[in-house]
Amino acid sequence: MASGDPGPDGMVLWTRLARDPVHPDGLGGMPGGPTDTIDVDWEVAADQRFAEVLQRGTARTGAELGYAVHVEPVGLPADRELWYRFRAGGEVSPAGRTRTTPAGPALSPLTMCFTSCARYEQGLFTAYRRIAEEHPDLVLHLGDYTYEYGAQPSGSTPVVRPILGDEERTLADYRRRYAQYHADPDLRAAHAIAPWLLVYDDHEVENNWADMVPEKPDPDFPARREAALRAYYENVPLRANARPTGASMRLYRRVAWGGLVNFHMLDTRQYRGDQPCGDKYPSDCPERTDQARGLLGAEQESWLLDGFRGSTARWDLLGQQVMLSQLAIPRDGARVYNPDAWDGYVGQRDRVVNGWTEAKVRNPVVLTGDVHAHWAADVKTRFDDPASPVVGTELVSSSIASGGDGSEDRPETAGVLKENPHIRFFNNRRGYVRTRITPETITADFRVVPYVSRPDAPAETRASFVIEDRKAGLNRT
Repeated sequence: MASGDPGPDGMVLWTRLARDPVHPDGLGGMPGGPTDTIDVDWEVAADQRFAEVLQRGTARTGAELGYAVHVEPVGLPADRELWYRFRAGGEVSPAGRTRTTPAGPALSPLTMCFTSCARYEQGLFTAYRRIAEEHPDLVLHLGDYTYEYGAQPSGSTPVVRPILGDEERTLADYRRRYAQYHADPDLRAAHAIAPWLLVYDDHEVENNWADMVPEKPDPDFPARREAALRAYYENVPLRANARPTGASMRLYRRVAWGGLVNFHMLDTRQYRGDQPCGDKYPSDCPERTDQARGLLGAEQESWLLDGFRGSTARWDLLGQQVMLSQLAIPRDGARVYNPDAWDGYVGQRDRVVNGWTEAKVRNPVVLTGDVHAHWAADVKTRFDDPASPVVGTELVSSSIASGGDGSEDRPETAGVLKENPHIRFFNNRRGYVRTRITPETITADFRVVPYVSRPDAPAETRASFVIEDRKAGLNRT
C-alpha cells in the first residue's frame, strides 16, 4: 500500500492483492485466468479514523494487472494531510498517510527525504523506518528500489538475509521479488507515511543497462526489459500515464510543490547511449567527451531545457539517478572516471548545466542516488577549473542497504577529495538525506544509520548544509 505523484487536488493510491505474496507464479497465489477479476474499494478521509470520508470508489483488478490497483482521486482539497485505505474480500488494509500539494504560487515549506539503492540481502531496511519517523511531506526514491540478482554470494559484503530465487528474467521473477521487498515492515512504514516520487535506475531491470543494450550480450533482453518495466509499474505508485507499452514507459515528468519547487524527475537509463570506454575503468577515452552522446536522449533533453526556460519556481530540483558532478579518481598516476555516470556523457552534462544557467533558473539543485555513499558538491561550469563559477548544487544520498554496514570513509577518500575540490562532503554509511525547503533556504541533513547488519540502528546526522536563495553552492552549518 502506497501513494505517490501528488498534485493540488489528488495523487495516485496503490495496493496489490495477494494470498501468498511470494508464490512462484508471481501472482501471489491469486487466480490466474484472464477473466478472473476482483473489485477493490478505496476511501480517502480527512482524518485517520475515517470519520470524515472525502471520496470513495471501487477499482477492478486481476491477473493481467498483477492484482495491482492504481487509483487517481481528483477534487481533493489542496495542501492537506489525508488518509486512505482499501477493502477487498472482507479484509481492510491499514490506513496510509498522504497529502496534496499546495495550489498555484503558494510557497508552503516542504520537508522531503530522498534515498536510493535497497539491496535486500545486504542489509536491513532500518533507514526506511527512520525516514518514516521523520514524518516528511514527501519521499523521493532515486532508483534501485529492488535488485535483480539471485541468491549468489555478494563478494566482500556479507549476506544479512536471504533473497528468494535466481536472477530475475521473467515477469513472474520480477513480481515475486517486489513481493518479498513489500513484506518488509520498514519499507511498508515509509510508504505509509507520505507520498513518494520514484524513478528507476539500472537494477530494477539489469545492472548497467543502456537503452536496448544489456550489460552482457543477451538476445532476450528486449523481453526481459518489457517484463521488468511492467513489474515496476505494477508495484509502485505511478500514474496511469506511466503504464508501459511493450518495453517502453514514459517515466520522466514534472511535479510541482506549489510555487516553491519544480521536481524534474529524469530517466537516465531508457534513452542513454551505451557506456563509453567499454564501461570499464580507466575511462578516459575520446568517446567520453563526444558532444553528441547523452544519458537523456534528445527528446528528454529538450523537455528538460524547456522546463528550465518556463520555470517560475523558487527551487528547481532534478530527481535523477547517477552522479552529475565530475568525480575524478586518482589511480596509478592518472585520473579515471565512472563511465556509467554523467562523467561518461560530458557533452550532455555541459548542455544541461549551460541550459539552466542561460535560462537563469533561480536555484538549481541536483538530487542523486546510485553510488551507495553520501556526497555533497558545488556544480561548476568547468569542473577542472577551480576558479570557474558555482552555478548549482548536488546532493547525493547513500543507499538504504546496498554495500552493507559501510564505513565513515574509504582508503581513497582523502585523495579523491583533494582531486575534486568542488566536492564538499563524503560519508560511506547507509542512510538518506533529509531536506527542509523554504522560500529562503534548503537545509540538507545527511542522515546515516551506523549499521544495517542488525536491527534497531539509530539515525544520526553526519553533516548539514544550507543552500541560500539565489546563492548557488553549499554552506556547512
